[in-house]
Amino acid sequence: MDDTFLLSTDTAMTLYNTFAKDLPIIDYHCHLSPKEIYENKTFQNITEAWLYGDHYKWRAMRANGMDEAFITGDATDYEKFLAWSKTVPMTIGNPLYNWTHLELQRFFNVYDILNEETAPMIWEKVNSKLTSGGFGARDLMRMSKVEVVCTTDDPIDTLEYHKKLKDESDFDVKVLPSFRPDKGLEINLDGYLQWVQKLGEVSEIQISNYDEFLDALQARVEFFHSNGCRVSDHGINTLMYEETTKNEATTIFTKALAGVKVSLDEEKKYKSHTLSFLGKQYAKLGWVMQLHMQVLRNTNTKMYKQLGPDTGFDSMNDGQIALPLSLLLDGLAREDALPKTILYSLNPKDNYVIGSLIGNFQGEQPGKIQFGTAWWFNDQKDGMLEQMKALANLGLFSRFIGMLTDSRSFLSYTRHEYFRRLVCELLGGWVENGEVPNDIDMLGSIVQGICYQNANEYFDF
Repeated sequence: MDDTFLLSTDTAMTLYNTFAKDLPIIDYHCHLSPKEIYENKTFQNITEAWLYGDHYKWRAMRANGMDEAFITGDATDYEKFLAWSKTVPMTIGNPLYNWTHLELQRFFNVYDILNEETAPMIWEKVNSKLTSGGFGARDLMRMSKVEVVCTTDDPIDTLEYHKKLKDESDFDVKVLPSFRPDKGLEINLDGYLQWVQKLGEVSEIQISNYDEFLDALQARVEFFHSNGCRVSDHGINTLMYEETTKNEATTIFTKALAGVKVSLDEEKKYKSHTLSFLGKQYAKLGWVMQLHMQVLRNTNTKMYKQLGPDTGFDSMNDGQIALPLSLLLDGLAREDALPKTILYSLNPKDNYVIGSLIGNFQGEQPGKIQFGTAWWFNDQKDGMLEQMKALANLGLFSRFIGMLTDSRSFLSYTRHEYFRRLVCELLGGWVENGEVPNDIDMLGSIVQGICYQNANEYFDF
């Protein structure tokens, strides 16, 4: 993992070092805590910074046979770090191996390979830096040249810490909210009615019917907009869409409000009408709509009851998205209300579905409909390259808005380096194969676009 890491040609190395390496970062989708950013959270040790909440690492440790006590249990932080250090050599071939060492190198200047033997020394070396000052949450963001982050926020959130951060004159990273209304769409999930009640409270609208529910959602969209939000995000495990009327959606909502579970067909209609309504609000305000699709969540019931969601028991879903996704976008486009949209699928079988579908709804501006970067389980060398190749084969790779972290860790910004190296490797390979001209300035402009400038222009934060 030296300067040539992931770069196998002279052209790739030139492109990376000249055009990509030093670009700032726009992280337009992440799960960082705005509270931790505001408080410039500091870390007592590398376990706290690395292993708390990182279900990527937790899955690897479980696969390596580690007892849950050393993952999410009551073992000490040092014991958990040792358990991870025993797992790291087994992750060769997994991006975790590269990410682990990139983070050690870039943030802590530690070039030793992490394993059971080196763990005590690395523990001491990294912790001495973490606790020496200058390694808080904000400091780590500055080190990574972050310009903008978009956190993931529920519509009922007060955005207290976003407001406070906006007034911080000594911190020039923009920390903006994203509108994530999943709980308002999952009409059959436990807690739905409690969420609706809270929505009414924060929007100061008594919700007794569907019109008032939509009014409350719109009020929160406007509140988020007034606090800098320009991006929505939807986690859609199973994409469903069916044309329906407002009267039908009203009847379904009324049924749910009375505490009655709705049928699958009714759920489909309710979600379709509500998501379309939100899409129109986003278009009106010039927002970007993100759809994260194809997740199978909380598959291990025993562990879900023990640990809750987002603890490492999710996987790819394999539903069909082509028709419902096309109908959703078409319904909005027919009313001239299709917002800028980014489409992600957790299942790489959908690469060519999305890559071809986005071309049906382009226009008005470059790359209005985007094929989102390789996501989650695809966030690795093969997954990234395959997503980029599919986009290049079917659309305009040069208009791609590039990478995001989708992470809860302040150390994850090295993933942008990983991604940028692969962009340059792909273009460099095309040059070496004689498939594209060896015009470094032209290619460099494309690299800068994909790694920074396209996102900067697309979101206009």
